[in-house]
Amino acid sequence: MGKPLFFEILEKPATSCIIGICSAIWFYIQKKNIGYSHVGLSYETAIEGHYWRIITSAFSHISVIHLVFNMSALWSLGVVEQLGGMGLGVEYYLQYTLVLVVLSGALVLAMYHLLIQRFKIEYFRRVTAVGYSCVVFGWMTILSVRQPSSKLDLFGFLSLPISFAPFESLVFTSIIVPQASFLGHLSGIIIGYAVAWGLIHGMNNYWAVSMLGWIVLVFILSLKRSGAYDFDFLEIESVTDPSLPSVRFLASGNGRTLHMSALPVAGVELV
Repeated sequence: MGKPLFFEILEKPATSCIIGICSAIWFYIQKKNIGYSHVGLSYETAIEGHYWRIITSAFSHISVIHLVFNMSALWSLGVVEQLGGMGLGVEYYLQYTLVLVVLSGALVLAMYHLLIQRFKIEYFRRVTAVGYSCVVFGWMTILSVRQPSSKLDLFGFLSLPISFAPFESLVFTSIIVPQASFLGHLSGIIIGYAVAWGLIHGMNNYWAVSMLGWIVLVFILSLKRSGAYDFDFLEIESVTDPSLPSVRFLASGNGRTLHMSALPVAGVELV
C-alpha cells in the first residue's frame, strides 16, 4: 500500500504546485470559454510579437483528457524532487523547469521557421501548440539519462521503463492522438537530452531568479505591444528615431518615470 496522498504532496511540492496551477488555468479556460487561438503558440502569432504565448501555451490545456494525461505523467516524474542526493532535487527541478518551458517553446518556433522558410510547408504557419507536454517529455528524457532504472507510471496502472519512455510515449501519443504535436514533444526530448548530457548547465538560484525576471518583463511588454492586454501603468511610445521605441513606467505622486530603450519587434527570424 502506498503513502497517503498528503505525504506524497509534501515530498513533491514543486510538482504539486505546477499541477495545481495547470488545473486552475484549465478551470478558468473552461469557465471563460477560451480556445486554442487565445492562448496557444503558433509561428504566425510569434512573428507578430506575441512572445507571451510561449508561457501561456505551456500551462494551458483545453481538453480535460489532455490535462489528465500530462499531469499524471508529471506527477510520476516528480520523483526528480526526491533525488537530491543524485544532484537533482527541488531546486534543480524548478531551475530547469524554467529552461524547459522557454527553450522547448523557442525550439518549436525554430522548427516551424525551418519548415516554412526552407521547405515551403505553409501548413506550419498557423499550427497552434498548447499544453505542458514539452516540459513533461523534457523531464522524462532527463530522468531516463540520470535515473534509467526508474519507472514512469501513468493513470496509476500503466508503467513504462523510463529509459525508453520518451520515444515510446512520442510514438504512442502520435498514433493514439493524431492532433498531438509531434514537433512539440520532440523539442522537449531534444532540450531534455541537452540538459541531461550537460550541454545546458550551470543553472543556480541566481540565474533562475534572473531568468524568471526577464521572462516576466518580456511577458508583460509583449502583452502590451501585441495589444493582448492593456496595462495602465505602462506606456510604449516613439522617441526621436521612430524605429526605436521607449518604455515608460508611470508612477503616481512625484511623477518620476523610468525609460528603457528597446529594439523594434517586427518579427522573429529563427535559424
